[in-house]
Amino acid sequence: MREYDVIVVGTGHAGCEAALAAARMGAKTLALTVDLDNIALMPCNPAIGGPAKSHIVREIDALGGEMAKNIDKTCIQIRMLNTGKGPAVHALRAQADKKMYHIEMKKVLEEQENLDVRQAMVEELIVEDNAVTGVKIKTGIVFKAKKIILTTGTFLKGEIIIGDTRYSSGPHNQFPSNALSDNLKEIGFKLFRFKTGTPPRVDKRTIDFSKLELQPEFEDKIAFSFENDSIENNLQRQDCWIVHTNEDTHKVILNNLDRSPMFNGDIHGEGPRYCPSIETKVYRFQHKDRHKLFVEPEGEYIYEMYLSGFSTSLPVDVQVEMLRTLPGFEQAEIIRPAYAIEYDCIDPTTLKPTLETKMIKNLYTAGQLNGTSGYEEAGGQGLMAGINAVLAIQGKDPFILKRSEAYIGVLIDDLVTKGTHEPYRMLTSRAEYRLVLRQDNADLRLTKLGYEIGLISEERYQKFLDKKEAIKEEIERLENTEIYPTDEGVQEYLVKLGSTEINNKVTLAKLIKRPELSYKALAELDQDRPRLPYSVREEVEIQLKYEGYIKKQQEQIKKQQELENKSLPEDIDYNEVKSLRLEAKEKLNEIRPLSLGQAGRISGVSPADISVLTIYLEQLERSKGRD
Repeated sequence: MREYDVIVVGTGHAGCEAALAAARMGAKTLALTVDLDNIALMPCNPAIGGPAKSHIVREIDALGGEMAKNIDKTCIQIRMLNTGKGPAVHALRAQADKKMYHIEMKKVLEEQENLDVRQAMVEELIVEDNAVTGVKIKTGIVFKAKKIILTTGTFLKGEIIIGDTRYSSGPHNQFPSNALSDNLKEIGFKLFRFKTGTPPRVDKRTIDFSKLELQPEFEDKIAFSFENDSIENNLQRQDCWIVHTNEDTHKVILNNLDRSPMFNGDIHGEGPRYCPSIETKVYRFQHKDRHKLFVEPEGEYIYEMYLSGFSTSLPVDVQVEMLRTLPGFEQAEIIRPAYAIEYDCIDPTTLKPTLETKMIKNLYTAGQLNGTSGYEEAGGQGLMAGINAVLAIQGKDPFILKRSEAYIGVLIDDLVTKGTHEPYRMLTSRAEYRLVLRQDNADLRLTKLGYEIGLISEERYQKFLDKKEAIKEEIERLENTEIYPTDEGVQEYLVKLGSTEINNKVTLAKLIKRPELSYKALAELDQDRPRLPYSVREEVEIQLKYEGYIKKQQEQIKKQQELENKSLPEDIDYNEVKSLRLEAKEKLNEIRPLSLGQAGRISGVSPADISVLTIYLEQLERSKGRD
């Protein structure tokens, strides 16, 4: 019997981050996986990032995680989304060579000091005195540990559904984890049934790309990781494409709804609201004459093309029929059919903000097991679970990110405070402070915290401090560089850029604040401009252009923080608090919020209830003072 500090069950995107974080913080760690050949598997879209998700990836990186570095090593195309909107919603999205993504992450895990990676199927948690002490694998071997982190993804009682065919399986026909699901129920966990799905993979040699719309790469190959100035790897760049469904596609789908498990009652799990199947989209939005689909490569030497937006559980013959109604897909052949997968997950309101379960001590959960969707959301949770497991072993305070500090903070607070009745997906609209939680400033927000935890090296921290200083110096230079209306060519150049002439002297910093101007556009008027990396130039422009809005949001955060700083006693019995409504008492006793701020975000707790709790806390403080 081997003993460890931390055991991580599962090596998907949550498991990889959890295991690496624990090992890098000095804990003797074991990562157990059903199949070593599927570490960091991408069973759905072969991409990292996108709206709000890119923010999480960069936050993982700023805290010392691995996902951003791995996508930089294995990227075959990268684009910046939402460039026509403000910086709060700008989002990097990179296509990955999914095989190389797995290979590179597996290599990192295997070479990590303090980390053992083993292939084994965990079937049982060893629980003693309401605390987990180890795991038992299928062969009967027991591994002991101080902390266990479950990151089982969609494997718990996984079932794949294609038309009227249903069989027990994890994603991509891997072994499902049935015994562990039963064990969690025996321990007392209430499990939900969720559903997700994936589109068909199409042989790219059977697609006529001349009929598709090319989706070009972003001209600046910006890296995801703050450790890299730009993406430089040896992989061949690949094109992405856009195609649209049409009236014929919709006709095939609507004529076969009786064969769709989504509509005939064969699927019981709750599916993701923000990533519905194509039949759901066509049925719900029958007024739309087309839906956009993205045709994405799965790798440099892989013939499979991923048809994003075409997720379905319809029978294979219907999949082929509706696929061939698309322009350029008239002769298309399916290599892997689309499928839906149902799986068990836990109620995330049974978790503490550290992601430790309230029911069983020393047991942490992360990823899709907690009811989320997406590689990025899983990675963020895995990192936080790994950090908190080790901090608890070290006897240190937990690491909990506020909603005003990170999207990861928003994600975990939403889960443990509000729960979810469908696979949770992070959106920029979920973050009330998104103007200060941009993807570009994740390092400025979180690198110091990652350094204090021990996941950011001294060398990287110094590089971060140099970047901060460069941003500060450039802003000061722009604020002190004056342009005069009499300067040669100034007025003509401003008019050429679509701006108005100046009547008095003005600083470059003030000119940048004009909506129609930018840091890059004003280069001709700035003779002393230093050569700076893209990340510094981007940050300088955003901080100057949106200075007023950012200050206003920081004031809102400061006011909200007053409620966040008012801690609620862990042992409080809300049934004893007079004037609280019955629903509020039930919800507060169930969730056990850490602060008034968190209490106010619980569904069923009203502002009046928060007022009652405020008075209760004041009375409690006065009582303690008298004692």
